[in-house]
Amino acid sequence: MNRPSHWLQYLGLRSIGGLVSSFGSAANLETAATAGSAYFNWFARHRRRATLNIAAAFPELDDARVRDLAEASVRSLMSMFLLDSLVMTRKITPTGWASHVRLGDLGDSIETLLSDRPCLLVTAHLGNFELLGYTLSMLGLPITALARPLDNPMLNEWILRMRTRHGLEIITKFGATERVVEAVARGGKVAFIADQNAGPDGIFVPFFDRLASSYKSIALLAVRERLPIVAGFACRVADDFDYEIRCLDRLEPEAWEDHPDPIFYVSAWYTHAIERMVRSAPEQYWWLHRRWRSRPRFEREGKPMPARLIGKLESLPWMTPDRLARVRRHSEDHSADPAPATAQ
Repeated sequence: MNRPSHWLQYLGLRSIGGLVSSFGSAANLETAATAGSAYFNWFARHRRRATLNIAAAFPELDDARVRDLAEASVRSLMSMFLLDSLVMTRKITPTGWASHVRLGDLGDSIETLLSDRPCLLVTAHLGNFELLGYTLSMLGLPITALARPLDNPMLNEWILRMRTRHGLEIITKFGATERVVEAVARGGKVAFIADQNAGPDGIFVPFFDRLASSYKSIALLAVRERLPIVAGFACRVADDFDYEIRCLDRLEPEAWEDHPDPIFYVSAWYTHAIERMVRSAPEQYWWLHRRWRSRPRFEREGKPMPARLIGKLESLPWMTPDRLARVRRHSEDHSADPAPATAQ
C-alpha cells in the first residue's frame, strides 16, 4: 500500500529529476555539492561519525584535512543522489556513454570480464557504484547486481525500471541465493557492494588496520563455485558527469586453493582490495557508515586476540609486521570502532 509519504517522496524526486534537466551538468553538480556541505554542517552526528572514521583510517592527517575530506565525502554522496542517479540513464546510452565514462587501467581483469566464465565483481560505496554495473551491462556484459529494495515501493519500482533498461539484472537481497546460483550457471558476472558491516556473524578481517565484519557469503560462493573475483569501481574524474571505470585487481581460484582457510583468505583479499580503492579516492567514499561497528566475540568478552587468528593474519601476503601490530593494538585496546554510538 502506498502511503502519503511514499507519494511525497516519489513526486519530490521526480520533480528534482525534471528540474536538473533544465540546467547544465556543472551547475547541477555545484548545487548538489552545496546541498552536501549544508547537510554536513547541519547534522553534527553524521559529521562527527565521518570525521572519526577518517581520522581512524588516516591517522597521519591533521584535524583540518580530516574535516575537509569528510565534507568532500558528503558532497560527493549528495551529488550522486541528487544529480547523477537522476541523469545517468539519459547520459549513459549506447551512442553517448563514451562522452561521460572512460575505461581506465583494467589490467588482467578485462580478460575475466570479457570471457564466458562466470565471475564475481566486488565494489564499494565509492564514487558511483550504480554507474559501474549500469555501464558494463550496457556494453554487453551479463551483469547481475544484488541490491536492497527501497522502503518506498513507488521509488523502488521507478528506479529498478531505469536501472534495468540496458540489460542489468538486479536481485534483491531477500531470497537471492537461488537467482545468484542461476546467474553463475549461465556465465554471468555477479556484482556485490561489499563494504558494509556484516554484523556479529560476519567474518572479521582487517580494514584500515582494524578488524571489520565482512560478508562471508561472497567468499563461500567464490570458493564453492571456483569463481574468479574482480575488484573495481567507477571514480569521478572531473567536476562534471565524468567518470572512469577502474579494475584494481583480480583473484583467481588458484590463489586460495592451498590456503588452510580459503574463506578467510578470500574475505581478507576483497576487503583489502576495497581499502586500496578507498585510498585512491577517499573524498568519494561513504565515511558515514559505521564500518567497524560489530566486534568479534573475543573482543566483546575482553579476551586477547586468539593465536589462531594471528596465524591467519600472518599468512596474508600483504600483511606486514607493522600492520599486524596495529591490528592487534586496535583490537586489544578496544579502539576498533572509532565512531561508537555513544560518541555521536
